Amino acid sequence: RGSTVFRGRESRREGGETRAGYGEQPVAADPSDWDRHWSVQLLLIAGGLALLVVGANWLVDAAVSFARILGLSEVVIGLTIVAAGTSLPEVATSIVATLRGQRDIAVGNVIGSNTFNLLGVLGLSGLLAPAGLPVGAAMITFDLPVMIAVALACLPIFFSGHLIARWEGTLFLAYYAAYTAWLLLAAQQHAATATYGSVMLGFALPLTAVTLAVVAWREWLARRGAP
Repeated sequence: RGSTVFRGRESRREGGETRAGYGEQPVAADPSDWDRHWSVQLLLIAGGLALLVVGANWLVDAAVSFARILGLSEVVIGLTIVAAGTSLPEVATSIVATLRGQRDIAVGNVIGSNTFNLLGVLGLSGLLAPAGLPVGAAMITFDLPVMIAVALACLPIFFSGHLIARWEGTLFLAYYAAYTAWLLLAAQQHAATATYGSVMLGFALPLTAVTLAVVAWREWLARRGAP
């Protein structure tokens, strides 16, 4: 609750600063415009969320059935198809917000969603599960470190000019594709799994780490030299 109140106050302050920086003026609601009423907006939000949830559920159900036909494990299904399917509302919201120039919503939606998934969803699921939620060994040894590494890799990108550039967005997508490819190779026990993992660990990841370190260093130098 305290975090929500704090973010609410900060959003009001930052919203005013952002409009001032771009020379924008607050838009006053037109009483004659019916769709600007708060009750109508709440109904539109609820309806949009409902449609997104229903569509995501249909996609997940079909994708899970298809994956089981291919013989994929439930862990792989959860880490790939279910994760992507249930994230479609966030994807749609962030893309629309980005195209409309509402950048704070696009980024805040992702961060807020991940925070809620980790604390709210896992907390509620653990509370309702009679015997608790089992955590597989593979998740602890591989998937959890990957999640932590991804979160840490975001820090220099977020702090470099407080902007996610296009090449950085491309890098994010490329690594998600690489992670998904590794999961599929490992699930099928493909012969190329070991080679693929060695290439990622020995070349791609260190190169990315060096790139992010250079970006962070240049940003630090720029801030240090700023008056």
